[in-house]
Amino acid sequence: MSDDWDKQTVLRGGQKRVATVTKSESAVNNARRMGIAVSTESKGPAGSNSRGGPTDYQRIAKLDMENEVKPPSTVSPSVGAAIAKGRQDKKDAEGKSMSQKDLATKINEKPSVIADYEAGRAIPNVALLAKIERAIGVKLRGDPKLIGTPLPGPGSKKK
Repeated sequence: MSDDWDKQTVLRGGQKRVATVTKSESAVNNARRMGIAVSTESKGPAGSNSRGGPTDYQRIAKLDMENEVKPPSTVSPSVGAAIAKGRQDKKDAEGKSMSQKDLATKINEKPSVIADYEAGRAIPNVALLAKIERAIGVKLRGDPKLIGTPLPGPGSKKK
């Protein structure tokens, strides 16, 4: 009995043919007679939604507007003013104020980045603000009341 399965021959059917889309009933009937799988679902008229009516573009637009991503916050104007004031108060050996280009060179950034921070257009970057703080010696992060105050010198403890 264990050898019976070796002696039986199993024939597999060929691949089924797929009918092309046609609109006439006679073509559908001919396909059925030939044994081809036929699907006769109505997809509905073009430009309609699942309810059968026209697409409600105003409703879709309203949903899109509700799901808008909030733009990221920018640097406060007080931080920009503190950067500008600290940069101008920082004098070189000749008594000249530090320019935006000089500050940018000192912290390895582009001058346009400094201009964006001073104008309040930049998205705050804590690491970059820390570099600017050290370069000009003015507090730019933390409590809004302390922004613009001089940084304590090296070695002094913060309270």
